[in-house]
Amino acid sequence: MALTPETMRMIWLFLVVVLLIIELVTVGLTTIWFAAGSVSAFLLSLAGLGIGWQIGVFLVVSIVLFVFTRPWAMKYVNKKSEKTNYEGVIGRTVKVTQEINNTEQTGKAVYDGQEWTARSADDNTVIEAGQLARVVRIEGVKLIVREKEEK
Repeated sequence: MALTPETMRMIWLFLVVVLLIIELVTVGLTTIWFAAGSVSAFLLSLAGLGIGWQIGVFLVVSIVLFVFTRPWAMKYVNKKSEKTNYEGVIGRTVKVTQEINNTEQTGKAVYDGQEWTARSADDNTVIEAGQLARVVRIEGVKLIVREKEEK
């Protein structure tokens, strides 16, 4: 089956729409470059150039935009992501608000006004509510703590 100029126009328009929808859904600057390449190829199809030119321009425009503008876009677009600096919690003292018992899969602790799920670094150690503990690491969203020694 030969691809007619009208079929190619429809294919390029379809690609533009699909790629823009994907970009809107993901908001990750992943397909916008290829949508621009599709627009370029669509314009060539309107001008009556052959499929070889259309595909070539699609590839060249997409790759050039991706290589030369993506680093800039990643630096200046979507800057709203917040760094949590959760590593700063390691070594800090927390107050145990619910008994930490790894066997029972229970435990909560408060740090800086926020309650976290907590587990003991030692499976055999139970830390009672009301005691202080020191954060030794974080696993997922759980604080891994050791009972704080009295000085």
